[in-house]
Amino acid sequence: MAEKKTARELIEQGLRDTERLISRKEYNHAMIKARQTLEYIVRSLARRSGIAEGDLMNMIDDLYRKGVISRDSCAHYHKIRMLGSNALRENDNNAYNANNAYQLLSQEVYAYQGRSAKKDRQAAAAQSQRRASSQQSSARRQSYEEPYEERRSSGHGFEPFDLLKILIPILAVILIVFIVRLFRSDSKPQPTKAPETTTEAVIETTVPEETEAPAETEPAGPRTIYRTTSKVNVRTQPNTNGDIIVTLEEGAEIEYAGAYNNSWAVVTYEGQQAYIASQYIASEVVGE
Repeated sequence: MAEKKTARELIEQGLRDTERLISRKEYNHAMIKARQTLEYIVRSLARRSGIAEGDLMNMIDDLYRKGVISRDSCAHYHKIRMLGSNALRENDNNAYNANNAYQLLSQEVYAYQGRSAKKDRQAAAAQSQRRASSQQSSARRQSYEEPYEERRSSGHGFEPFDLLKILIPILAVILIVFIVRLFRSDSKPQPTKAPETTTEAVIETTVPEETEAPAETEPAGPRTIYRTTSKVNVRTQPNTNGDIIVTLEEGAEIEYAGAYNNSWAVVTYEGQQAYIASQYIASEVVGE
């Protein structure tokens, strides 16, 4: 089984695939791949920012409203999204549009990598600050634990320990006198006295511990998922001559990217673009 890739790896691979498709003059597929890579970026930023996943256009607008992306990046995202959608729906195969999508995607991938590097630097700085604070605390404790003789020889003068050396003998004498007097008073006969019987009722009150109510979670909105309606092949090309990547069983959930034409649909399988015959897939809305 192939190892699952991280969001950053999928984004970087998507940029390389878009460039490769353009070099092979597969402009339609290049724009579709650019849109797919953009979706990886948007979903990664949304998860970091606490934005609920949903329609790509709405998520882009939410990222801009929360200040996660700039106005220029927002415009670039929508441009890549629209070029990819036109390639899917209208079978656009224009070289200029494909190169435009790739150039905009390149800028935003580098911007995404810069944001990730900034977060890594901030985390490293916070860790370094905590380490420095811990070292300072350790140095202060070490200075407090400096041996008494060493502090005295440095010329600090009278120390509290000197006072203890004087008080300890005095306290010992007072304690001895108190013990002697107590012993003498105990040796004298005392009149007998009937014991008093008292009954003390001890009431233990157990205060129930307060438990925090579980945090209410907002239900996720409805979303559309796609499944196979029968056993079907996933191919590298939108025709029966394309190589078979995998054969899916009936009811398998797929990552649907859009319609390629009336007969074939574009899907994503393990991070790569693939094709399934449209007649063998169906959509359903969940989470309503």
